[in-house]
Formats: sequence, structure tokens, C-alpha cells
Amino acid sequence: MRDVAIVSFSQLPSVKVIDATDEAELVQPVTSDAMEQVDLTQDDIGFTCSGSTDYLPGRPFSFVAAVDGLKAWPPIRESHVEMDGAFALYEAWVRLMHGDIDTALVFSFGKSSLGPVPDILNLQNDPYYVQPLGLDSISAAALQAQAMIDAGKASERDFAEVAARSRKNAIGNPNAHIKGEFSVDEMLEEPYISSPLRKSFCPPVSDSAAAIVLAVGDRARKLVKRPAWIRGIDHRTEAHALGQRDLTTSPSSTLAAERAGLGQRSVDLAELHAPFAHQEIILREAMGLGDDVNINPSGGALAANSLMTAGLIRFGEAASRILSGDAGRALAHTSNGVCLQHNLVAILEGE
Repeated sequence: MRDVAIVSFSQLPSVKVIDATDEAELVQPVTSDAMEQVDLTQDDIGFTCSGSTDYLPGRPFSFVAAVDGLKAWPPIRESHVEMDGAFALYEAWVRLMHGDIDTALVFSFGKSSLGPVPDILNLQNDPYYVQPLGLDSISAAALQAQAMIDAGKASERDFAEVAARSRKNAIGNPNAHIKGEFSVDEMLEEPYISSPLRKSFCPPVSDSAAAIVLAVGDRARKLVKRPAWIRGIDHRTEAHALGQRDLTTSPSSTLAAERAGLGQRSVDLAELHAPFAHQEIILREAMGLGDDVNINPSGGALAANSLMTAGLIRFGEAASRILSGDAGRALAHTSNGVCLQHNLVAILEGE
């Protein structure tokens, strides 16, 4: 096993509609900035991996066009995942374990404004039995939230308190989409989108892009004073069919956190990719994150949720606090699929 660290992170501000008109225009600013932070160019990068989805722009292989935002010649060693960029980071981490390269560039992008995201995410469901029902992502999350209420594990007020805290945390984050002081009681007076979920319990649809540079061992130490070392990383998944699992728990998050090394000692903060307010409660319980852990100091996905990018941003936000010396040990998490189906967890540490 080689020591791999996050050495730089860049993101575009999450907004309702971003000005960039194509993939290359989204990718170029963040990839250039991430490399410039550590005085690297594309020629210094051993492997590049991206995360996105073709279902947003509505054309096949749109991720290939994004590579135009890097360097056209000579050809680069490049790969892509049709998932959040955090899973591209996982692939890059595995690639660095091969031993023949010592740097990698990871990026992701998502223009959620191009289509109806809740309906598009229905494509993740079973194509024979669930997709024909039109189960959009908000309705699926509402089933999960109602299951928590029925089980006595949470209330709508608990959901509102999570949303209010997240958006208050985001006040100091210039890249957040929705931030400020929000009243819990006012949230509870909002109309339902899909009972028991109200607007504030759901993520804002955002456009954004992000990039991270990974480096190995001594190369990382030469690039930055305090690398954010990935001490453990693990990905687990739940059963695909909603009826085959308890929606109020997340065993895959528990196992992934355990395998990543969470139990060795506590973390200062956790960046959790919980697009819906009730999902943060599920994840905190699954990973045993107590009140002493600062949850989503950036505001999390309830403050900015760009499809295919929000998870990578969780890794970047956690790493940024280690790079700056504001944290010593952090947990970074991303989810993918309906009702927290996939869960990827990493433990980051400073030296």
C-alpha cells in the first residue's frame, strides 16, 4: 500500500444556472486551478479520472467533450465513471497503488439545470418494476423519511433542525447555493413537496464543477506542507430493491466507515453527502458520529447539491480543512443511488 494524499482542491460556486455552456468550459477553470495550486501542469499528471452523467446533457459520451478542457495533445491516460466524482477519486486512488505513477487528477461536473433531476434519477431504479411507476428521487426519499417517523427514529422537527444548521454552517462558504439563518418553525410551515418532505428538507438543484489533485508519498510532501492523507477508503452498497432493505438504517455506511478506519480514533469533522435532511440522521447513527463531531461545516448537500459533483466536494471540503491545519482527522462520505444505496467513506489525516 502506498501513502496517497489530497494536495489541492478547487470548485466552482454552486448556483442555480451556471454561465458555462459546455463541458469543457465547466472543467477548465477547476482543473487548471487545482493544478496551479501545486505548480503542476497536465504534463505532470500520471492519470486523470472524471465523474459525470450523460443523462443530464442528453447525449452519449458527453464526458469525452469535457477532456477538451484539459489538453488535446499528446493523449493522456484517462478514465471516467458514470457516478459522482468521489467514485472517480476512488478509481484514481486504486490506480496510484499500481506504483508506476505518483500523481492523479480527479474532476467532476454537473449542470443539474439542464433537466428534471428527480425524474432523471428514476433511471437508477429497477427498469422492470420501479421505473414504470415514475418513482422520482424526492418521492423515494419521502418513503425513507416516513419510515423513520413511523419507526420513532426522527420527527419533522429533527429534519428541520438539520436543514437549519446546515444552511447556517454554509454562511462562511462562498461556494454554497443556499445559506443563512433559517427558522425551524418557518420550515415546518412550508407546504409538502412529497410528505413528509418540505422544500427545506430537500437539496437545492445546483450547477457546479470540482477538481482534486492526488499525490503519493514524498511527492505529496514536496507539493504542500500538510497533505491530507487518505488513511483508509472503502465502498459498500445496499440491495438494489427498496423492499429488500430497512430504509431507516445504512449497514453499508457502517461497514465502509469501519473498513476505512473510523473506529481507530475519533474525527474532528465529517463531510456527509446527505442530499435530504433525514439522511444525515441515518448516516450519523450508522457511523456512530456523536455531538463532538462537526457535521458538514461547509453546509453539505442541503446548501449546494450539484449532481455528480456534490460527493467530490465533500472530499475536497474535508481535505481543505486538513490542508489549512484547521482539522487533524476528518471523515469524507459520498452516496449514490436511491435512498443511500451506495456509500463511499474515507478517513483523511494530517501529519
